[in-house]
Amino acid sequence: MRRLITFMMALCLAAQSGGQEPVLPGTIDPEDPIAVRYEANLDSLLNIFYINQALEDIIDDSAWPGDTIVPEFSDSVYLARLSEIPSVVNLTYNRLVKNYIDVYTKKRREQVKTMLGLTDYYFPFIEQVFDLYGVPYELKYLAVIESALNPRAVSRAGAVGIWQFMYGTGRHYGLTINSLVDERRDPLRATHAAAKYLVDLYGMYGDWTLALAAYNCGPGNVNKAIRRSGGKRDFWDIYYYLPRETRGYVPAFIAATYAMNYYPEHHLYKIPVDIPLFTDTIVIREPLHLKQVSEVLQVPVRQIRDMNPQYRQDIIPATKTSPYALRIPVEKTSAFIDLQDTIFAYNDSVYFNQEKMIVTPQHYTASYQADLPADKYDKLFYVVQSGDNVGYIADWYDVRASDLRYWNNIRRNLIRSGQRLVIYKPKGTSERYRKINEMTFAEKQSMAGRAVGTQSIAVTPITEEPGGDYVTYTVRSGDTLWEIAQKYPGVTDSDIARLNNITNSAQIKPGQVIRIKKKG
Repeated sequence: MRRLITFMMALCLAAQSGGQEPVLPGTIDPEDPIAVRYEANLDSLLNIFYINQALEDIIDDSAWPGDTIVPEFSDSVYLARLSEIPSVVNLTYNRLVKNYIDVYTKKRREQVKTMLGLTDYYFPFIEQVFDLYGVPYELKYLAVIESALNPRAVSRAGAVGIWQFMYGTGRHYGLTINSLVDERRDPLRATHAAAKYLVDLYGMYGDWTLALAAYNCGPGNVNKAIRRSGGKRDFWDIYYYLPRETRGYVPAFIAATYAMNYYPEHHLYKIPVDIPLFTDTIVIREPLHLKQVSEVLQVPVRQIRDMNPQYRQDIIPATKTSPYALRIPVEKTSAFIDLQDTIFAYNDSVYFNQEKMIVTPQHYTASYQADLPADKYDKLFYVVQSGDNVGYIADWYDVRASDLRYWNNIRRNLIRSGQRLVIYKPKGTSERYRKINEMTFAEKQSMAGRAVGTQSIAVTPITEEPGGDYVTYTVRSGDTLWEIAQKYPGVTDSDIARLNNITNSAQIKPGQVIRIKKKG
């Protein structure tokens, strides 16, 4: 008798769902691949820096109203709510969909609250990209079931990123994947690739539900299911011919769409995450380590990593011909521009191991030079000597180190004995620099106002001024404003630059006395 009642309930539910294949009541198999992958991605999401920061900020989670009450709703309520969601994808309701709804709204409530907070960061740019390619906005919820909005998600099959691209598919849609960079982890670049892939799949089937199934298991498996079903082209008609994981894929998508739209009705709320909603993108054209950015700009390195998850070893392998993007908080943009020479030079020998690249051919000419107008600039040449570095040469010629690197295509500040560098000076100002090639190292340092020898460097750097509001610091060889600022709690390099009218932080010289305002 009980089996008969259960069977009749399933038939009634199937009738409400438009006659689709009935799924008997029950719970999701604990080995269900979709549920297992979803829960694993949710768990790994909690290891991300901005998630940890958000959870630490919540002092009393029980203070949220109604959080301890988990409401129950009838099938008719779920049917009515799904019908009210604007969607070109058929949002069918059945018992399997209901079971996935329970995963989102009952079983993993705490993690879902965190994921809801991430939607404020991810969904706006996903919708913008989908609008560009003509992809329905509601397909953004695919990222929920694919990765739980975790850019570092990796499946057992090797799919990576919020859109879970396999290696071959990612490369096919233009994503760079190598030992240092994996753009499957770049949310923006991967979203463009996902939009192109979904458009191609829709072109094959003319049906977004089948396109979703093909996104999960590949067009080949969907085509086999269509053939085995006798040519039927409806997801529920080919349901039992699809791979096991794909059978739950579309129901999971429908459930995610429901949960993302009706989470308040289930007493769920968004946990605000500590990730900058407003960011800026800097184009990088020479190698850079994320720790160089972190330590100079004083941004936690984990935050920089989480904003740039595509860099696998913390290295941006950029060149002038192959630039890469660095995403930073928008409030740090001005500081990056002002301190870019310091950032690229900071511990570069540590992060890029320059010593392994010292031995070079005796005769070397830069492969690229940017010619400036001959009527406005004199073109000078300098032959690199043993012991020279980019900073010294820039000082000797009174030019920016970044300009010297640009004119001579210098990467990682690597120069070589015998290398012939080009330097540009405005017309009428170059005469005093023409004899630099004939000078000794000491003469060149003296010309630039740099002290030579250990005795002149070993000065007492810090002196208290009367009143105790300020101290003076005598610059040592190799100092940067950022490193000096680290000696004084609460003081930034920008504070020092403003107080001392320093417009170019790279031009401070040994022996120079600067004032520093102490802070409590």
